[in-house]
Amino acid sequence: MTKSQSPWTKLRRNPAAVASAIILIVVALAAIFGPGFLPAGFGEVTRNSFLPPSDQHPFGTDLNGRDLLYRVLLGARISMIVGIAGALVSFVVGIIYGMVAGYGGGQADSIMMRFVDVLYAIPRLIFLLVLISALDPLLRRGMETHGLQALIGYSKIVILILCLGLTEWLTMARIVRGQVLSLKSQQFVLAARSIGQSHFNIIFQHLLPNLIGVALVYLTLTVPAVILDESFLSFLGVGVQAPLASWGLLLSDAAQVINPVKGYWWLLVFPAIAMSLTLLALNFLGDGLRDALDPRQRR
Repeated sequence: MTKSQSPWTKLRRNPAAVASAIILIVVALAAIFGPGFLPAGFGEVTRNSFLPPSDQHPFGTDLNGRDLLYRVLLGARISMIVGIAGALVSFVVGIIYGMVAGYGGGQADSIMMRFVDVLYAIPRLIFLLVLISALDPLLRRGMETHGLQALIGYSKIVILILCLGLTEWLTMARIVRGQVLSLKSQQFVLAARSIGQSHFNIIFQHLLPNLIGVALVYLTLTVPAVILDESFLSFLGVGVQAPLASWGLLLSDAAQVINPVKGYWWLLVFPAIAMSLTLLALNFLGDGLRDALDPRQRR
């Protein structure tokens, strides 16, 4: 492959993907370092409730007088942590499950994929609510037993990462299985079998490097799906809990105080813009990676 045909070169020639990558880098840096540069006390409860956007508070303040810009940046931090970590959980589970099913073939493949079909048939929202309700008390008791009381407030974040990761792997498993089914009949796999390589080596040394590009593309598309699910669960009140913040929780707080008589529009607009811009950037970046890594894609 020539330099002009390399995936990196193709990606740089995609204006939407480059702009999306820049936006994501800016959002990530703002989420990590932004709260530290804001004046002290912006995240504390004050009497300055529902102040509109101004020079002192660019995004206004919320019901408890906290600066909304500070809360949006904290929400970005938690939402992106949950999105990336949950997507990585689904990435690992989906790749392992899909490779084992596709490489095993036969009855084992049929049974494993029927299990995936059964999980697809279960309503996701109900499945997530049951998982969160069942696992959260167990995790809290485990933290108390091992003297980790300081981390109990973050148990919901851990539960969200696990639960969302364990529900988003189904499509990844199907994609990986399809790739393995087409790759395992190739000459390099047959040659590896003929020289006596183990199934483990064939799967992880020969098949995985040839399907990792497709899996990484889908990983970038899984992150916004996990962020959206986390925001929806937090909006319903079963996700991230105050005093922590996520974009879904901020939107839920805004929905509770907005009414026809008095509309505090900034409580809804700024978190929605931040979340929408991030989700769009992730989707455009995923499309750009797909075009760059898949030689069959043409403009």
